[in-house]
Amino acid sequence: MHVNRRTAITLTAMLLAAAAPTVAQASPATESGAAPSACRPANHTAKITDAPAGAGHHHYRVTLTAPRGYDPCELAGSPTDVRFSDHGSQTPLTASRYGDQHTAVTFGPGHPVHFDIQVPNDARQVSADEASFTLQAPDGQIPGTSFAEGTLKVAEGTLIGPLRQGA
Repeated sequence: MHVNRRTAITLTAMLLAAAAPTVAQASPATESGAAPSACRPANHTAKITDAPAGAGHHHYRVTLTAPRGYDPCELAGSPTDVRFSDHGSQTPLTASRYGDQHTAVTFGPGHPVHFDIQVPNDARQVSADEASFTLQAPDGQIPGTSFAEGTLKVAEGTLIGPLRQGA
């Protein structure tokens, strides 16, 4: 029994030591670079909602949020490789970008960002419930594909705006 107790104590100490970095990553002081980046697709969520219409266009807002425990990061410009799907079937539509592609925004826990999907009213619209996209950093692409869910309609001529601060 003495050997088992020693083994149990050793294993417990090892498990606590292994858990320590996880606890440190969840602390508010994540600017040390020790936590994973909020910009990685697995480390944030995105939601599509209606936005106020413009002259000749319908707008949707895609808001990205990151939970505590992730390092803030810099994003810039409009997401690329934007694709839309409806109930798992990809639409044949692609989207172009508009606006300033160079201004950086800080994204991370407590610092949501958003971008605009601008859809022309006078084009044949197709229903979608998901958008996939690749985020851009000031120095290049963020590896991986992010996904946003929400009901929207897209059409030829759909444009994707640059990332902005706030929800």
